[in-house]
Formats: sequence, structure tokens, C-alpha cells
Amino acid sequence: MKKFYLYTAVCLLFAALFFGFISKNPATAFSDRNSFKRQLDLLSYVATLVQTSFVQEVDSERLFHGAMSGLLKTLDPYSQFLDAKAYEALKADTTGRFGGLGMEVSVKGGILHVIAPLADSPADIAGIKPGDVINQIDGINTKDFSLTDAVQKLRGEPGSLVKLTVIRDEEPKPLEFSIERKIIQAEGIREAKMMEPGVGYIRIAEFQEKTPADFKKELERLSSQGASGLILDLRNNPGGLLESAVKVTENFVPRNQLIVSTRGKSPSKNREYRSSTQFPLHFQKIAVIINRGSASGSEILSGALQDLELARIFGKKSYGKGCVQTLTVLPDGSAVRITTSFYYTPKGRLIHEIGISPDEEVFDDVKSGQDKTLEAALSWVKKQNETI
Repeated sequence: MKKFYLYTAVCLLFAALFFGFISKNPATAFSDRNSFKRQLDLLSYVATLVQTSFVQEVDSERLFHGAMSGLLKTLDPYSQFLDAKAYEALKADTTGRFGGLGMEVSVKGGILHVIAPLADSPADIAGIKPGDVINQIDGINTKDFSLTDAVQKLRGEPGSLVKLTVIRDEEPKPLEFSIERKIIQAEGIREAKMMEPGVGYIRIAEFQEKTPADFKKELERLSSQGASGLILDLRNNPGGLLESAVKVTENFVPRNQLIVSTRGKSPSKNREYRSSTQFPLHFQKIAVIINRGSASGSEILSGALQDLELARIFGKKSYGKGCVQTLTVLPDGSAVRITTSFYYTPKGRLIHEIGISPDEEVFDDVKSGQDKTLEAALSWVKKQNETI
């Protein structure tokens, strides 16, 4: 029972932290405070009722973890509670090494779907595509899954199999996949090469800690080889670290120029990220390729270059994940991740739920495998280089 009341206190404290952001208007603060206290009292009453009346013994940790998970789940698809195991998995994600299938997923309206598979990951090789709806995992229906639920079901021991039932727009029947889990060693820079004389190509797969340094190195190498035009391929790039996306963008943006801003309810979350690069690398023409699997950091980069008229965007409209989650680690090793602000482009365009629209929409020939988007970007860069 002592453990139960300890967790009750933790839960109440956790909820009270939320209250600090409920209202900044003194006229409504008192009403909000009373209402919030009543709900907390109600929660405490129900928890006590469960502990004393439920037919079986209740694991208080499981009970309150479930309560916190449910609380955050009501906010948006990206705020979530992470138990200690899930939090460790999240830390592995940002360092680029983790076990699983290698795909970024999201939950909207209780539906689990794929933002993008990582290049050459088990999910990518198996044929998982951006926009796929994961209807079942190992025969378990995913309706109303949280992100934590999905991560726990999709990940497992390397070498083990996971069975997915996928619904795809263009397919009349659900698709079945059996995919072997592997240790995922994600690469920030997937490919960098000279496509043709004068035209360099870099594919950024994800914005990791080391991506800015690797990207700058490849940029300088291509520039030294005579690249005056550049194609940045951000297709199926689900994002990653905000700071990494900003540092990559800085390579093209003059000093003190706004790259992206964040705005939230709390003034502390209102920030501007400006270029700190004294001498950005100069390319006569830059083409950026995006698709529905381009999200978050990819939208920061493409949105900034589009607003500042430094690049032309090709492909399909991006995913529209333009929000910042703040991570708070709790005393028991678990954590909460809460959406605290939204991204805005230099011209003040909201990215979240809207995405970045290309300057030139291109549809690939899926049946023949023809990459019309890359062809269009290459043709434009070559043409522009010839006329300058």
C-alpha cells in the first residue's frame, strides 16, 4: 500500500506540472485551477477504488504507467509515455543503432501507418512503403495503438520474425509481410556522387548527430570535383534531430538568416534558429526532392531553401510533421515526450499537418521503375547551369 500512495503522489505531481501551462490569463486561472484539482481528486479516487476493490492484486506501477500513457495519448499522435525499456530504445534511435525493422511510424486517428522505411532496412527490402497502414502485427489488430505499443510490438530479438498485415491505397486486398528483425545501423548520408559533369547528388536518409559533419564533408568533396549544381534527395527521410537539420541547412544560408522558428504555448518554447555560417557554400542551382515520406527535419531543410529562394522543390507533398517534442525523464527511468511547439518556415508558414508543397509536382512511373522525379530535377539543374 505504501508503494501505491508513493505512485499516487508522483502521478499528482506529474499532472500538476501540466497545470502550469494550462492558462496564462489570470481571469480564467482560478477556474482552471479548481477544475483541474477536481479532476485530480477524481483520478485519485478511482485509483484508490481500483486498488481496494478490483478482484485481483494490482501492480501499482503498471496502473500508473497506464494512466500516464492514456493521459498523453489524448493530446496528439506524438506525445507519449515511455516506460524504461521504451526510453532506452528511443535513445538508441538518435544514436543510429537499434534493433527492429527500420521504419518510422506514426499514429493518427487510432491508425498506425508508415511515415517512411529507412533505406536498405528490412522494412525497405521487404517492400514497405510510405503511407502504408499497418493493420495487424503478429495477428494483433493495431487499432488505437499508441506509438509505445507499436514500438514494443515491432521490435524484438534480432533474427526473429514479425508478421505485418498492411493496407495500401492502390492495392485491393491487404498485403502480408514476414520480416526478419535486425540490428539497424542507420546512415545519415545514404549516397553522395557526381551524377554528371557539374552536377552533384546527395541523398540524406536521416538527420542524426553525425549527419552535419558527414554532409559538409561530401559537399566540399563534390564542390572540389566541379559540382556547380546540386540535387538533394530527401525522399523517405523521416527527420531526426532538429539541430542536425538546422546545421545541414546552414551550409547554404547566409549568416543570421532565419532557417526555422518554433512557437509554443510557453514563451520558453518560442525560438529562432538562424544560420551561423560565415561563408556558405555556393551552388548555382539546387534542386531538392521530397515525397510523402519526407518529414520533420526534411521539411525544415526544404521549406527554408524554398522560402529563401535558394532551391527548387520537386516531387510530391511532404508528410507534415512539424512539431517539437520535449522529453522529460522521470525518477523511475521512464520518460514522457510532449509536443511543446510547432515549426514555422522563414516566411512563417506552419509545417505541421500541412507539409511542404513542391514547386514542381512529379509522379514516378511505379510500374516501369522510372525515377521521373530525379530526371526532372537533373534536367532542371543542367538547364539552369547551361544558361548561367
